[in-house]
Amino acid sequence: MRKKVFLKQKNRRKLKGINMDITKYEKARIIGARAFQLYVGAPPLVEISDKEIDYIKIAEKEFKNNVIPIEVVKKQSD
Repeated sequence: MRKKVFLKQKNRRKLKGINMDITKYEKARIIGARAFQLYVGAPPLVEISDKEIDYIKIAEKEFKNNVIPIEVVKKQSD
């Protein structure tokens, strides 16, 4: 069975019995995917200065603020 696991902080306490931790590899994949979205023209979801053009730093800031619109889907072990 597959369950969707959301990264937003407010959902962490609502879904009981599901491991909400993500690995460093999942984090890197999420930040990389979001940085690519920003590179191809997606609007940033956090406030940035005009000088800030490093897409990875913007994606990391979005990840830290839990606003990245990307889901992690994990298999739930029995």
